[in-house]
Amino acid sequence: MHDPTFRDTAFLVFRAFCGAGLIFTLIAGWYLHRNFDRLLGVKAELPSETRGARGYTRMLVVAIWMHMLVFFTMGVLLLH
Repeated sequence: MHDPTFRDTAFLVFRAFCGAGLIFTLIAGWYLHRNFDRLLGVKAELPSETRGARGYTRMLVVAIWMHMLVFFTMGVLLLH
């Protein structure tokens, strides 16, 4: 019932998931950095979008990316 190998296997699967998520998050961050203005810049089809609305959208995207980075990094490093 209390098999330690099951716990080790579950941690290994969790660490593998977090490692893949960390790699994906880093690649997404690199892509976001390279194409930041194209993805989150001024849009000609949205003339009513204000500077504050663009700033809020940028802040949300960066905040979500940073939370994902912290979560996956903790999953990989804290379970050593």
